[in-house]
Amino acid sequence: MSAAQFLFSDGKILKHDKRLISPNNRSFRYGDGFFETMKWHKGKILLAQLHMERLFHTLHALHFKPPAYFTDEYIMNAIQALVAKNQHHQLARIRVTIYRGDGGIYDEQNHFPHLLIQTWALNAMNNRLNENGLTIDIYAAAVKQADHFSLLKTNNYLGYAMAALWAKEQHLNDAILLNPQGNIADATIANVFLIQNGSIITPALSEGPVSGVMRKYLLTQLREKGYEVKEGVVTAADLANASEVFLTNAIYGMRWVKESGKNAYSHQLVPHLYKEIIAPLFV
Repeated sequence: MSAAQFLFSDGKILKHDKRLISPNNRSFRYGDGFFETMKWHKGKILLAQLHMERLFHTLHALHFKPPAYFTDEYIMNAIQALVAKNQHHQLARIRVTIYRGDGGIYDEQNHFPHLLIQTWALNAMNNRLNENGLTIDIYAAAVKQADHFSLLKTNNYLGYAMAALWAKEQHLNDAILLNPQGNIADATIANVFLIQNGSIITPALSEGPVSGVMRKYLLTQLREKGYEVKEGVVTAADLANASEVFLTNAIYGMRWVKESGKNAYSHQLVPHLYKEIIAPLFV
């Protein structure tokens, strides 16, 4: 991804290296905030409505108090202005970060949602299914909690960050995190799907995964098209015994996994699902 020259911060477009927060910032101190990652494609954000629904759900779940002007239209207009300023017109990754301001753990100054938007140009390969399958494995050193906040994309990202570092050290493409019961939650930047005995299976939100926008879209599409879909408990044994495995997120849509640990997977249904459901988004 090419570097951007500008960012958007609380109503202003600034140089990308502008210092924005103080040492007393609650997001810096405590992870008191959240983010939304979106894909800009030919003048629009893909699955924009789903992204805005999740953003405002998280905004209220974390007890922010937005001013009247803080609407989906305000955010979308800010994104469009920044994309134009950075000249990322065709294909870009958008990161929207919302965070609380200064204060201690019990004495925040207010609940105003500070807004930071960044963009990066994407390579056209992000609109294709990967031909070389991913290699992943389970990261056991961190546990993904399964609670009221686990489905949100918050700035409390340490477990994922350590899993990503471990994956890089092990020459892996991604790592899977388990929940407190030892069952699969999700990967560092993606939701996990298995194909097993004709069914498409993914961990239920009660198991601790982030409620991914692409996950939600894909589940809706799969059910509308008549596929057998299951959301529930997914174990490490299920992962080992799956015939196919794939990961999903808003940027690349779907990626095929060829290996997890000592287990190898085919890719018979995955290319068909990609062509039928994901590829039309990128036309």
